[in-house]
Amino acid sequence: MKYKPVLIKGDITAQDADVIVNSANNRLTAGGGVSGAIHRVAGLGLTQECRKLGYCPTGEARITAGHNLLAKYVIHTVGPVFGQERGGEAEILKNCYVSSLRLAAEYGAKSIAFPCISTGIFGYPKDEAAKIAIWVVKSLDLPIEVRFVVSDDENYLLYSNLLASGNQQLRVG
Repeated sequence: MKYKPVLIKGDITAQDADVIVNSANNRLTAGGGVSGAIHRVAGLGLTQECRKLGYCPTGEARITAGHNLLAKYVIHTVGPVFGQERGGEAEILKNCYVSSLRLAAEYGAKSIAFPCISTGIFGYPKDEAAKIAIWVVKSLDLPIEVRFVVSDDENYLLYSNLLASGNQQLRVG
């Protein structure tokens, strides 16, 4: 069964999904924004498990238990820093979503919640990142409910308009 993506304005740490995605740094340590919030709610167990994993290359994903979160798992993916990937940012960001979705499917997840990957401190333009996220989700045929969880009005409006427009505005280079 193919699900239509769902848009939620709220706190990703409060999602009762099989998987929530962490917009992580390469060392998988708690940062600011989404990563810091996930680590705070999940607790010390997540920090310790991430230390054991050690490192995640940009564009790839790693999985841990959800610890104190409602989610069973956390998938950590490292998005590109905009302007520092010699023009390869879009492909790397696509890989973040593809890697996360495939890893979720491998672990039998029926639902996954994504934040806006790379749009905070990593500086990816929000409209382009939203197009990539939606395009990847719509192009993969996986039986997983996908939730885009945003915390602000700007991203909610962006995702809402793109999801309502169908594929017309989703041209991704």
